[in-house]
Amino acid sequence: MIVSRIFLTVVGITYLYLACWCSLMPVQTSQLVGFDLKPGSGQSEFFVIYGGLELALAVIFLIPLIRSRQIEYSLLVCLIVHACIVMFRSVSFFLYTDIQPMTRKLAFYEWLIFLSAAVLVWAESRYQRGKKASKA
Repeated sequence: MIVSRIFLTVVGITYLYLACWCSLMPVQTSQLVGFDLKPGSGQSEFFVIYGGLELALAVIFLIPLIRSRQIEYSLLVCLIVHACIVMFRSVSFFLYTDIQPMTRKLAFYEWLIFLSAAVLVWAESRYQRGKKASKA
């Protein structure tokens, strides 16, 4: 479905942007979410997780641009990743106080991506079943 491909492209480009932003401006980005980067290990950890992991997610979400058969896989990964993020983010709001505005904005977009991915996984599944039924 074209909607799924557009959604994954937007999410993938967003993660690509975040990977670059976090890798190239770690002090600025870490301060926005309340991190204090300690020299050495702290900088390395932020670079690897916020740069490397976000780049990996970007690649997974952008794969359907060149391999359209991967849409269902990329959507499922998107749903799983964001379900976990939303779960932990929601719990964190009950565990911790003094949550920064940027963190609240991130939470909003995480929920938006999670809910959109859930709807699209469901729709893609129905679409694929319909295609198989029409071939039979």
